[in-house]
Amino acid sequence: MAELKTILHVDDDEDILEITRMALQLVDNFDLHQFGSGPEALAAVCEVKPDLLLLDVMMPGMTGPELWDKVREIPDVSDIPAIFVTAKAENEITDDLRARGALEVVTKPFDPMTLGAQIRAAWNRL
Repeated sequence: MAELKTILHVDDDEDILEITRMALQLVDNFDLHQFGSGPEALAAVCEVKPDLLLLDVMMPGMTGPELWDKVREIPDVSDIPAIFVTAKAENEITDDLRARGALEVVTKPFDPMTLGAQIRAAWNRL
């Protein structure tokens, strides 16, 4: 399995973007590309060619699952796995995302010091 290096992260909350940046870029040394909306991320995904998508579930304009569906329609990047982050830790949402192929569903608030380890553990299950 290839090493996980590049993550494309999308969240509409500036605080979550900053916390995630510190956790994944500074602590865990991932190559992190962050966007505040689904359309911005969709426009950049072919250029970034991430190993993994880290997507907020609920965002205005385009949800994380909607973004993932659109990415899966693009031949060059259609097989990029996704991990979702959500404040709604309801079993129905989590089960639906996993049934659609999500590697993991991380609940907000998450522990920034263990986020990288959670992501790597999910990646290693591929």
